[in-house]
This record gives sequence, structure tokens and C-alpha cells, in this order.
Amino acid sequence: MTERGGVPAARAVLQQCLQARLQVKPPEELSEAQFVQIHRGMVIYVCFFKGASDAMLPKMASTLLNLRLCESDSGKMVSVSELPGSLLIVPQATLGGKAKGRAVQYHDNIGKEDGLRLYGAFVSLCEERLASAAAAAGEVTVKHGTYGNRQVLKLDTNGPYTHLVDF
Repeated sequence: MTERGGVPAARAVLQQCLQARLQVKPPEELSEAQFVQIHRGMVIYVCFFKGASDAMLPKMASTLLNLRLCESDSGKMVSVSELPGSLLIVPQATLGGKAKGRAVQYHDNIGKEDGLRLYGAFVSLCEERLASAAAAAGEVTVKHGTYGNRQVLKLDTNGPYTHLVDF
């Protein structure tokens, strides 16, 4: 896919899960915390780097949704769309960090405004692509975190079974 001199334009970490719950809004004085939750399926953490573009999103979504990384009831490895399973997409800028001494720097990450736009477009694309799987195979949900905010994740895995994919 789109790479800049061997440097990826995006990075994703995929982890199959039995269930996942993500706090998308912290509690405030007059309101409780807000959460999104999925059951069996996959969590995708995503980070965009400088040079990422809308053109790469269709292949990125297709690759991530079709990799055979989920275990079916029979033990066969299938994609999240074949499971059928739900999807939780979490923006994860820390995937772009590079250690420098005892600190971590994020100089290669995309700017916040462009990152927010690409993240929203990626979520929408995944929703569209899994909608057909939902119609064919039962309930499939796509949930997502909020870009640029600190979030709390609770994850029950049937692994750990975690994969890193660069684009």
C-alpha cells in the first residue's frame, strides 16, 4: 500500500475478543460515563501517519475485515465478516510512537484534523462493508471510540491473539 520510503502510512493492531467495552466519555459532575460495547468479534486499534490518504482506506478496510484471525465455533480460522462478529475500532495514536532515550516521540503521526477525518472515513467504510455480512449472517455491530480523547478499554480475549499490520 502507500508507504513513504519504507515507512508505513497507517498501522493497525487486531485482537480477537469475546467481548470488549470502551469508555468513550468520562463521567462528569452531572452525567455518568458513556460506553460502547461489542460481543464476540475483533478490536482494531488504528493509527495514521503523515502521508496517509483517503485512497488507502478501501484496501485497508478490506484487508483488516477479511484476514482470517477469528476462531469460529468449529475451531476454523475465519475473518470477522465470516464469523460473523462485531467490530470495535479504537483510535490509537500511540502506535506511532518511537522511543528516544527514556521518552516516546510521535513526530511521524498525522495531524489531528487529518487524522480525525481519516478515522471517521475508515469507520464509515467498515460499517458499510460489514452491513452486508450482517444481513447475510445475523447480528453484526460496528462500534468505535472517539478520536483524540483518552479512553478506557476492558477486553476479554480468547487468546491473546494479536496481530500488527502496516499499510
